[in-house]
Amino acid sequence: MSDVPEISPEAVDAAVADALAAVAAASDTAALKQARSAHQGEGSPLATFNAQMRSVAKERKAEFGKLIGQARGRVNQAFAAREAELQEAEVAAQLEAERVDITAVASRTRQGARHPMGLMQETITDIFVGLGWEIEEGPELEHEWFNFDSLNLDEDHPARQMQDTFFVDPIERHLVLRTQTSPVQMRTMLERRGTLDERPIYMLSPGRVARTDEFDATHLPVFTQAEGLVIDKGITMAHLKGTLDHLARQLFGAEAKTRLRTNHFPFTEPSAEFDLWHPTFTGGARWIEWGGCGMVNPNVLRAAGIDPEVYSGFAFGLGIERALMFRSDVQDMRDMAEGDVRFSEQFGMVV
Repeated sequence: MSDVPEISPEAVDAAVADALAAVAAASDTAALKQARSAHQGEGSPLATFNAQMRSVAKERKAEFGKLIGQARGRVNQAFAAREAELQEAEVAAQLEAERVDITAVASRTRQGARHPMGLMQETITDIFVGLGWEIEEGPELEHEWFNFDSLNLDEDHPARQMQDTFFVDPIERHLVLRTQTSPVQMRTMLERRGTLDERPIYMLSPGRVARTDEFDATHLPVFTQAEGLVIDKGITMAHLKGTLDHLARQLFGAEAKTRLRTNHFPFTEPSAEFDLWHPTFTGGARWIEWGGCGMVNPNVLRAAGIDPEVYSGFAFGLGIERALMFRSDVQDMRDMAEGDVRFSEQFGMVV
């Protein structure tokens, strides 16, 4: 350092005194590290005195060498002792901070629970996996062609209007939040149309959909559907009815069954609404409207590149929220969407 005086007993004693004062003032190991750098590192007074030994007269080298060596030894010992003292104190403080009072009352953390909608969806998909069906998924942001045109919904169909569908800006991109999981069925048909002889389609497509519905006890703007599709040779409405009856019995008991009522859907022809006979419904067994179904419209098969003269199929769709309401006597759909763990806890599967 430029302001370090030449070697003398007084200058060396002053440097030692400054170093010992810095050692005493260090309150933790970080401060001690800084003091060590200032008083023992390169450029410190003692290091500079040691470097000046090269220019000391030969007859005084032994005198000054002993003086500087003793000074550096005192400072080294002081730093080592203070470091051990501070480290011991810091370890003791850390142990105290981490000390566990084994006599204290244990803290009780509230556990979460699997959401009943997730459990209901898994139950339904497991039923169809048991039948050998495949579970397919697709994008929730969908092109209009997959969501409408390919499913035989022309441009003037009411479901395509702004009051029913969430369109994504810019409108020119023709993107919508899917209003049904049927686009997944169309994507599957397009992918598999050339291999139907070896691998016919038996699939279920569960997932979230969006429509501009009110948020009330019986409607949600974002809800969950499960739609089934079969494409094979010789498929009839009897296969559809048997599949729906099997689903009803698995979910609602051996006495459950379904019935079909004539309706119209662009995706299917003929089409039907299907009702559930709920044998254990609160207030007594009764018929309850559950979903829509029918034979796949030949126009839809043609849009997927499948010959309707060779292959036929059926499709159905149901709301998983409605299935949960029927099965567990949930009265208000808003309870399923608001995320209150007290609602989920009633259904078990605590995690």
